[in-house]
Amino acid sequence: MKSLLNVKTTSALILIAVLASCSGAKQGDKRAELDALNKQHNDLALKIEEFEKEQKAISEKIDVLEKELAKEDPKFIKSIAKDIQVTPLAVRSFDYYVQTQGTILAIDNIQMSAKSAGVVTHVFAHEGESISQGQILAQIDNSLIVRNIDELKANLELATTVFDRQKNLWAQKIGTEIQYLQAKSNKESLERRLATLNEQNEMTKIKSPINGTVETVNIKVGENVAPGVPAFRVINTNDLKASAKVSEAYITSIEKGNKVTVSFPDLNKSIDAKVTFVGRNIDGLTRSFPLEVKLPSAQFLRPNMTAVLRVVFHTEAQALCVPVNVVQDVNGSKIVYIAEKDGDKVVARKKVVEVAGVYDNLAQIKSGLKVGDQIITIGYQGLNDGELIKL
Repeated sequence: MKSLLNVKTTSALILIAVLASCSGAKQGDKRAELDALNKQHNDLALKIEEFEKEQKAISEKIDVLEKELAKEDPKFIKSIAKDIQVTPLAVRSFDYYVQTQGTILAIDNIQMSAKSAGVVTHVFAHEGESISQGQILAQIDNSLIVRNIDELKANLELATTVFDRQKNLWAQKIGTEIQYLQAKSNKESLERRLATLNEQNEMTKIKSPINGTVETVNIKVGENVAPGVPAFRVINTNDLKASAKVSEAYITSIEKGNKVTVSFPDLNKSIDAKVTFVGRNIDGLTRSFPLEVKLPSAQFLRPNMTAVLRVVFHTEAQALCVPVNVVQDVNGSKIVYIAEKDGDKVVARKKVVEVAGVYDNLAQIKSGLKVGDQIITIGYQGLNDGELIKL
């Protein structure tokens, strides 16, 4: 619509002409060449100034003509008005949060070993198998203990019979008290020995202390095992938490119970949870403190996954928010354009705003706008104050 002389293009052409004319000066006479260049430079500056004035004058004439034509022909307004889209400004809740990277951990992640040394005779569990608490995962050779238990049971059976008879006799005042006490002591001694052997026998079984899934199996039948040597790793994937570290700047802002959004960008999934633990010790190296979030059960969650945590430390219940991209920085001021009625026309109005904070692609407006303002969200680039627009 607007056809103006391009000042930069014209200036470049003039400069080329000046340089071309200077090339004819005598190379040996530097003084004359310098004087000629200075004169040409001054002439060029004057011409550029004249072109700028002319351009401004033409722009003003164009504006005047457009306004006159708009009064005479309403259809003309639509032909010159810029297409835009607006969004009414409304009050909403606005969260201030800190974002950090964390790791998913299993609360019950247990590495088990045998309680007694020996040769493995059976391995009952396999990797990936779901198991329950108390389930036997492997058996260590207990043949000698079992034989001792069988022998002791036979002796205990005899000792129990002797004790019962001696007890009946003593109740009838037959025999001596020492005979009764000896029979009782022998029986109780064998019972204690049997209990000890049964306990030793239980130690030859590797049992799971939790419900979960067998993650690794480190033993095979025929191998020697010993206490402290890893045999199985069992993980309860239904009981997970997210662990992360947060800058010490937020040590007084973040508390147990704060809302957290745990997101997994690679999976395009997120979980809403709450802070369950806030450490009070500041790491001297990273200047951060630990934070944990207990997670609900989810099929896609796995231990050691990487997650992004957004921990909310303040919520503004009544906030005016606009998309952050519509806030323009002009000469150090924050500018937002709104659509406004001007008679029978719609024009763009420039509003200088004060931004309180920027989070999650939203800018909270502290001042400069009010509820109901029609925020120009599409077509705001290149607008001027008072420019004709159409919705």
